[in-house]
Amino acid sequence: MKLVRYHTPTGPKLGFLDGNSVVLAPNDKAFADTVSFIRSGKKGLALAKKALKNPRAKRLPLSKTRLLAPILPSTILCSGSNYTDHNAEKSNTPISGKEPEFFVKTSDCVVGPGEAIVHDDRLSRKIDCETELAVVIGKEGRYIPEAKALEHVFGYTIVNDVTARDRQVRQKDGVTWYELGRGKAFDTSAPLGPCIVTQDELGDPQNLALKTRINGEPRQSSHTGRMIWTCAQLIHFFSTNFTLKPGMVIITGTPSGTAWSVDKELGGKYSPQPGLVAATRYCLPGDVIESEIERIGILKNPIKAYAG
Repeated sequence: MKLVRYHTPTGPKLGFLDGNSVVLAPNDKAFADTVSFIRSGKKGLALAKKALKNPRAKRLPLSKTRLLAPILPSTILCSGSNYTDHNAEKSNTPISGKEPEFFVKTSDCVVGPGEAIVHDDRLSRKIDCETELAVVIGKEGRYIPEAKALEHVFGYTIVNDVTARDRQVRQKDGVTWYELGRGKAFDTSAPLGPCIVTQDELGDPQNLALKTRINGEPRQSSHTGRMIWTCAQLIHFFSTNFTLKPGMVIITGTPSGTAWSVDKELGGKYSPQPGLVAATRYCLPGDVIESEIERIGILKNPIKAYAG
């Protein structure tokens, strides 16, 4: 099933996508919020499936429903440099491709479908976008074995890992390093959505096409099977630092096709990819970003100038 969170005058509510409509979640404490639903386990899933099958269940037209981010995770655990082709197009640190690059975003970074990514040129003049598969944790665990890792997954969604490249990439005397705090975590740097697809419906997370379009131009086109570290391996990796809890999110890296690749000033090494359009600049106000992952959907966000 596809879980969504949508706006109402009395506050956010949960529902489930069914074609061109949203089936309203039952009036039960299991649906108080997304984490409550995840924690409800089999009970909540059974109630949701019953509602989806009920022809008399309350529905809203999707076209008239304002979707929100389907979850506001307390913690977004992030893995960088997880696609070989992305590593080949950019300046790398000594650990790139040798172990997952570990950084964190929070719910303060999250915006939902249709919400704006804010371009604040006092923070950055080099805003880049990265489509990434996101894993939503469903069951608590620490030191989770790779072989059992996917048993801890509730579902999957899309995150656009918006990045301030001029804050991230630092170079001196031929050495490159990343400042991943200021380069990755800031207001609107984690558009998330449009839905969470439960793991039983999505299937193999390493078998999904991934695409990014900017103003309709195809910038990224890849496949989650090209990750260096799989979702299961990343769950194992992050669970050595944290007790993974229901509602935490892990994002899994991005493939080639970023604007960074054409930025020679920051070590970009663009290599033409068939069918893709090379960036001529970083993102600017007025641009529209579409992040698409097979079997999940399209996350669409405009970019607007900071108005403060």
